[in-house]
Amino acid sequence: MSDETRRSQKEAMLAGEPYLADDPELAAEALHAAVLSERYNATSAADPEARRAVLAELLGKVGEGVEVRPPLRVDYGYRTTIGPRTFINFGAVLLDVARITIGADVQMGPNVQLLTPTHPIDPEQRRAKWEAAEPITIGDNVWLGGGVVVCPGVTIGENTVVGAGAVVTRDLPANVVAVGNPARVIRTIGEPEA
Repeated sequence: MSDETRRSQKEAMLAGEPYLADDPELAAEALHAAVLSERYNATSAADPEARRAVLAELLGKVGEGVEVRPPLRVDYGYRTTIGPRTFINFGAVLLDVARITIGADVQMGPNVQLLTPTHPIDPEQRRAKWEAAEPITIGDNVWLGGGVVVCPGVTIGENTVVGAGAVVTRDLPANVVAVGNPARVIRTIGEPEA
């Protein structure tokens, strides 16, 4: 018996290995996250305590002073952690099949997408519904402008600024400004603009 047949689909997913997302255990967890997301997205802005309680139930860890403006979409929720004093604007999509780690004091504009899932290039494997994922890490004090897309496996270093609409396909170092599709570093923070 191979390791793949002994290991559950959830165990494979958590290990960063290929897995089948339509597995009943994973489907139940995704449904639970969808229900909590609906509840969170329906909370009243006038009741921040209730909003925070649902967010804490949905996500793996929520630091002190975090604000996430609905609507918020996640795959599982519990695979996402957000550091203290982070602000996430309307319309965030956090596809947390792999871990998403968002540091302290991060600023995210509207409609930012952090996308950990990957799919096989091979069409037969894709047709068979195999998936995998790679973690995303957003360092402390990062600013992601509106509409930024961060692809699987990317780490963005602390203090980095990513311009609106950028698509981040590779790691970005700390203390830089990056823009474009694919995102490219245009300067180091502290240097004069060109």
